[in-house]
Amino acid sequence: MKFYKIIIMKRTVISLFVLLFLPALLLAQNPNRERIEAYRIAFFTQRLKLTPSEAEKFWPLYNDLQEKRAKIQAERAQLNLRLNQGADALSDKELTIMGDKLIELEVLDTELAVKFHAEIKAALPPMKVLRFYQAENQYKIMLLNQLQERRQERINPDQR
Repeated sequence: MKFYKIIIMKRTVISLFVLLFLPALLLAQNPNRERIEAYRIAFFTQRLKLTPSEAEKFWPLYNDLQEKRAKIQAERAQLNLRLNQGADALSDKELTIMGDKLIELEVLDTELAVKFHAEIKAALPPMKVLRFYQAENQYKIMLLNQLQERRQERINPDQR
């Protein structure tokens, strides 16, 4: 039963990691960071139809959110690394502490999202706030699709 819980926890954490923080990781590890950053800015600006004054308010809020989320994700990655490298050697107490820390990071991420939502509501009209959430999901899906396509190209380079 303990092994089953660990597997479920790993899958949950990995899924959340991919969905929530793939954009930040791609930016941090990609040598074409400026190009990706420019694309991200254009993507959100176009989808949200930001005016210059709205963009001036929106981007500092969004960049701050991304920076804080990246820190949370780095902590999650450390916990996952430790879990993946030696889960069998960890005691129940250590596993419980790690599970509690993962939940604490989830709560922190949720509090961050709530704070960001309040700030963005003050900076943008309601329709643009909702467009932001839609655009954020579309952007993540697009990045995941591109990542899958690139992996496929590496696996089957002759099928272009």
